[in-house]
Amino acid sequence: MAAPTVNQRTTTAPEEGRTPVQTVTMVKALNMGLRAALEKDPKVVVMGEDVGKLGGVFRVTDGLQKDFGEQRVLDTPLAESGIIGTAVGLAIRGFRPVCEIQFDGFVFPGFDQIVSQLAKLRFRSQGRVRVPVVVRIPFGGGIGAVEHHSESPESYFAHTAGLRVVACSNPVDAYWMIQQAVECDDPVIFFEPKRRYYEKAQLDTTATPDPLFASRVLRQGGSVTVACYGPMVKTCLDAATAAAEDGVELEVIDLRTLSPLDLGPVFDSVRRTGRLVLASEAPSEASVTAEVAARVQQECFYSLEAPVLRVTGFDTPYPPSKLEEEFLPDLDRVLHAVDRSLAF
Repeated sequence: MAAPTVNQRTTTAPEEGRTPVQTVTMVKALNMGLRAALEKDPKVVVMGEDVGKLGGVFRVTDGLQKDFGEQRVLDTPLAESGIIGTAVGLAIRGFRPVCEIQFDGFVFPGFDQIVSQLAKLRFRSQGRVRVPVVVRIPFGGGIGAVEHHSESPESYFAHTAGLRVVACSNPVDAYWMIQQAVECDDPVIFFEPKRRYYEKAQLDTTATPDPLFASRVLRQGGSVTVACYGPMVKTCLDAATAAAEDGVELEVIDLRTLSPLDLGPVFDSVRRTGRLVLASEAPSEASVTAEVAARVQQECFYSLEAPVLRVTGFDTPYPPSKLEEEFLPDLDRVLHAVDRSLAF
């Protein structure tokens, strides 16, 4: 069975003074990616609460203000609506703002600006106005935080026409995807799984990355297709390793892009396996996993040997931290869904 892979092909010489291959956490990879974007384009600005002198609550922007100055790495007031509104104005004037929302639940004060202005300006102006804004949102649970700090609000944004929505799951993707998001001429909501922030991977900064809006098969298998994104990718890879001990081969697909969805690899896989399990921390009602399930049923109906099954968070507000292990989908729940699928 193939091991998890991230596509990187070495194509260019490393920059002088930089090691082309190094082991980094996701926090470090995001910092490096933002640094590369700031170096490449003087119109890129980073803004948010405590992103400057403090370096962000998770230290993703550590050192950037010192190196690029207060005019390009801006500490903002505690006002998400103001952050997004200011970014919209900057984008109209030709800048490429990267906004940090400290925690997932803090995005809602800025929700009006995102869905009413950011998502609509390019369409409203018939393409004459571009708003290349990136909104970074640490999302998901698993860090023992209180409410408003562990939510999965991605479905709100994936449902909103005019926004592009992506979720990285590992340090390599974090490094490349944040740079690609900054270069995109459409607004991008960029979700970062905070409980994976300090997990490590080898990063080759001279590689050629996959396209931003593309899903990827991480592990091949012929028994059941498992599609996931963000924090659930590692959980599903661990489930695949455990299932292999019992002779069950799971094909694990990282969706990566939530809007637009890239479901070609999922369709191809389901036509081979006849079974699909979807995994996400978000509640199941009207969610990304619900959309994927519906699309697979439409496109692969005659290939399915079992109903599409979903492993998700429960349809409740996020619980107190002492209960989050009961709320979050884990390896056992994924494997239980796999067993149910194989039982049909």
